Amino acid sequence: MSKLVPVDWRFLVKRFKELGFEGPYSGGKHPFMRKDDLVLTIPNPHKSTIGVDLLTRILKQARISREEWLGEQDS
Repeated sequence: MSKLVPVDWRFLVKRFKELGFEGPYSGGKHPFMRKDDLVLTIPNPHKSTIGVDLLTRILKQARISREEWLGEQDS
């Protein structure tokens, strides 16, 4: 099993789009993305790299497994 690694904002958005999310849309203090009835707040794009701890919390809120994020699911 591969480990999660820090990612930049553009990769985060690109990967969520690949996983079926729409956006990002601007909202209050942070942008957000949508998938069906799930609204996921994402960090601001002007911040630096998104660390593993924050990425783990975002994936949990998005209901995405580590394997799904890393593309390790069986076909």
